[in-house]
Amino acid sequence: MISLNAVRADITTLGVDAIVNAANSSLLGGGGVDGAIHRAAGPDLLAACRRLNGCPTGQAKITPGFRLPARHVIHTVGPVWHGGMRGEAALLASCYRESLVLATAHGLRTLAFPSISTGVYGYPIELAAEVAVSTVRGFSPDAGDVLDVTFCCFSETDLGVYTALL
Repeated sequence: MISLNAVRADITTLGVDAIVNAANSSLLGGGGVDGAIHRAAGPDLLAACRRLNGCPTGQAKITPGFRLPARHVIHTVGPVWHGGMRGEAALLASCYRESLVLATAHGLRTLAFPSISTGVYGYPIELAAEVAVSTVRGFSPDAGDVLDVTFCCFSETDLGVYTALL
């Protein structure tokens, strides 16, 4: 069973089992959510990410949370928006699905996602949120497992989009 909710918050402050990082393919930090997570987690996160040797678009990898309240960080690389004709929706759905697979494989039950690919990667929030919510709703955890998934929004506008879908 999956429980879904949306909040407007700083994802680096959430006390969940794992937060998801909207990373770039190097996993070595960047701007937006990625930079904020790296700054809050401290230099040990960068060292752990170096050992992961990057991550392809649509895939996910996991590290400890280090100085974050979250015990783990799941790093996923979303697609850059090119008008929707280059498989962006399938790649974005894969980000959410692969993150959920990693979370359940590690026994994690509370998870917070940012709005993947909607910052500098340019994915329209309305379309990205539809992919996010439908992918998470369609995920089937093992029998008896309960996942509590939070969509952590940066702005009131984004929160409104997610709230309408939920």
